[in-house]
Amino acid sequence: GMSILAIYLELVRIAQAEFSDVVTNTTYIGGTSSSPNKLRIALVDGSFMDIWLSADGDYAFHWERRRQTGQMYRWDNAPHYPNVGTYPAHFHDGDESAVAESNLSAVPEAAFREVLEFVRKRLH
Repeated sequence: GMSILAIYLELVRIAQAEFSDVVTNTTYIGGTSSSPNKLRIALVDGSFMDIWLSADGDYAFHWERRRQTGQMYRWDNAPHYPNVGTYPAHFHDGDESAVAESNLSAVPEAAFREVLEFVRKRLH
């Protein structure tokens, strides 16, 4: 499969080409230039989204908006909530403690589009 870096590069391309109305900047956080830990997407309201992908399919899309609205949103598949119907996938809906089902695509590029559509709806 593609390396994590190759996937991140594709996500940057999608952000710039398809979501330039809400995305202001992209940067890598941690790791090395050939193997960055996270991709950070800066958004027009001053908030940001951190994307973390692992080679074995673990992921987190974390929209950090607490400074702007007091809210945070995260889609991830850490096996923390066995009672959620979409286990291990779940969604933190506005607050760390508000856990809901998540039907996010398993394909990173498709999942990224879904979360940025969610962001777009809330920023417009």
